[in-house]
Amino acid sequence: MVLAYMKTWLDRSITTRELFFLLTLIFCFSPLISPPGALLLGLVFAHLIGHPFLHLNHKATHYMLQLSVVGLGFGMNLAGAWKAGSQGFLLTLFSIAVTLAGGFLLGRVFQTEKKASFLISAGTAICGGSAIAAISPVIQAEEKQISVALGTVFILNSVALFVFPILGHAWHLSQSQFGLWCAIAIHDTSSVVGAAGRYGPEALQVATVVKLARALWIIPVTVVSAFVFKRKASKVKIPYFIAWFVLAMVANTYIPFVGHYGHFLVDFSKGGLTVTLFLIGCGLNRRVLGSVGWKPFFQGVLLWILIGVSSLVTIRCFL
Repeated sequence: MVLAYMKTWLDRSITTRELFFLLTLIFCFSPLISPPGALLLGLVFAHLIGHPFLHLNHKATHYMLQLSVVGLGFGMNLAGAWKAGSQGFLLTLFSIAVTLAGGFLLGRVFQTEKKASFLISAGTAICGGSAIAAISPVIQAEEKQISVALGTVFILNSVALFVFPILGHAWHLSQSQFGLWCAIAIHDTSSVVGAAGRYGPEALQVATVVKLARALWIIPVTVVSAFVFKRKASKVKIPYFIAWFVLAMVANTYIPFVGHYGHFLVDFSKGGLTVTLFLIGCGLNRRVLGSVGWKPFFQGVLLWILIGVSSLVTIRCFL
């Protein structure tokens, strides 16, 4: 069936919109466009032209992001990564607790639908869309609730990619401080890596390691959410690609051949990340943006400000 579908698609003539999309995708692999520029280009594409392969967009961004993150591991040293991860552990634990508690209180204040409120809180606390995708089937969230949470998180995540580097330079944050702040206060891994990569190589390493360590909290939070919503425990989606990221770091640290040529994979992975952000932008069409009501969105903004300000103050004062 799959081969028959592929043959049918290849036999038909490609449309102008599809050709333009594929050429733009190739352009995003080049060094001529930055990650924020790719995201903005995707937004323009979604609203003026329309995504010709929208039904494939979610899976494409999912796998492209994972491959790109694993590739970045070939440019990182294990000792430096361990230092960054241990440095951010307590702050990660504190920020997740504060965000989930703050989300619960804000949800009560704005009387946001309970499941949508929890998904927004979990997406802000852990790793954006990945956390929402993992938790939503466990609490049996409806499509509307998932769309509201994803729309809120993706909009704020896109804003962060542009705003955070500007604020980091304005407040004279070191690369280590900025990388840690990105990992704590930006929702999705794609924008965390994109913003930190613009700031510098040390910021990129700290942000990537801490964010991936943070993503592992999907597992306990998902289990707890099943009890909170009184659902039978479902299968938890474990982010196994993090193990491949660690193996890439180990190879880069201890295998001379990989350490010498790993930068080619890193460069390719940065291009893959830029493509991922373009695809994310293409997915933010009018339907997604229109699904977000003002109450959930305002809750998401206040929750984002809460975690952004509290984590920044902690980093500036103690790290």
